[in-house]
Amino acid sequence: MKKLAGKTAVITGGTTGIGLATAKLFVSEGAHVFIMGRRQQELDAAAQEIGDNVTGVQGDVSTLRDLDRLYETVRTKGRVDILFANAGVVGFAPLGSITEEHFDKLFNINVKGALFTVQKVLPLLNDGGSIILTSSVAGSKGTPASSVYGASKAALRTLVRVWTMELKERRIRSNVISPGPIDTPATAGGPPESFAKLVASIPLGRVGRPEEVAKAALFLASDDASFISGIELFVDGGRAQV
Repeated sequence: MKKLAGKTAVITGGTTGIGLATAKLFVSEGAHVFIMGRRQQELDAAAQEIGDNVTGVQGDVSTLRDLDRLYETVRTKGRVDILFANAGVVGFAPLGSITEEHFDKLFNINVKGALFTVQKVLPLLNDGGSIILTSSVAGSKGTPASSVYGASKAALRTLVRVWTMELKERRIRSNVISPGPIDTPATAGGPPESFAKLVASIPLGRVGRPEEVAKAALFLASDDASFISGIELFVDGGRAQV
């Protein structure tokens, strides 16, 4: 029996990296998946790569009318069982050189986007459903130049704690996944020396794969996690644990 048979899932940031890997896995486990991404070309390519049982919706999670359009599309297919609010951006600036533009970009996408992605799904979300957010070890580690990025990701941990209490009457589970360094286009774009230093900080001695985070998302989305709510699940090779 497939773990998500007959379920409907929504994944933001679903065109590359963790989001794409999770969409593939959810579909393979029987779900129909709606993926949202900002760029139409990448969205079309992702939908083609996933194959069947996927619907792509172009939009930016920090733009509320785009979220409205996402859920209008979802509504034509029915209701939602799983929301994976995965869209986010990475950005670094040391204290003393942080700009308003840098702050607004990270908080608008990482925090505002996640919050309204969840709030706007509530009328469509089935009782007993699963909400999953993508945070980061940056929310727990004091990495230089990551004060704004880390704070935006730490905020998600608080949101999940509060929603666990606010949504308990509907038996909706809210959890957050905090990946460590994962082999995605964002990670690959940095200087080689920074990448080597990053790998050296991970007890398991390597970066993670998007598919490893996807498996954690599948666990939290499925009945395997039926008695789990309000947690932060680290998928980080031990980086934030020691």
